[in-house]
Amino acid sequence: MKQQDFFSSAVNNLALPNAEVRYYPDFIEHEEALFEQLVTEICWQQDTLEMYGKPIPIPRLNAWYGDAGADYSYSGIYLRPLVWTPLLSSLKANVESFLNSRFNSMLANFYRDQNDSVAWHSDDEKELGYQPLIASLSFGQSRRFSLRHKSDPALNTVHMELEGGSLLVMAGETQSHWQHQVAKLTAPCEGRVNLTFRHVSCGNP
Repeated sequence: MKQQDFFSSAVNNLALPNAEVRYYPDFIEHEEALFEQLVTEICWQQDTLEMYGKPIPIPRLNAWYGDAGADYSYSGIYLRPLVWTPLLSSLKANVESFLNSRFNSMLANFYRDQNDSVAWHSDDEKELGYQPLIASLSFGQSRRFSLRHKSDPALNTVHMELEGGSLLVMAGETQSHWQHQVAKLTAPCEGRVNLTFRHVSCGNP
């Protein structure tokens, strides 16, 4: 995949206090074909969470890719990185070039239909360090992405549609002060793949 396959003609900066959020709705071309390739090539799995003493499957499929030693854990789930595929390496390189940043890992999520989701959370695990930069690519069906402030109830929850081919960037104090989610839907919808590039501290136990 070549650099010219990517473009960023527009950017929406969300005016949120204690946050730096940028949305590029038309970041990547030919995303429909890439969606099919990602669904086929990524080694998807369904992790489980321990709730009330019982293992509960999380409502989506995921996969963790990264450099050697880029282990990651969240919500009691411990992940060792899979080896980058050529497609994922190419996508990572283009995002790195665009943002002038370096990523060593990526969490992929596959929302298969309207029943798949991710609950309110922040990407604030210690492996991500202080003020992490999170770059999120979306492919396939658009889904509503929501943000809410952790401590100021007077601030309205923010909703936005993450379209196929878009790039969402969260940086600065965003993870310290805001949570985000992708909620379930009542109406049927097609699948969505989300790739969230990040940099983790290697060598965690």
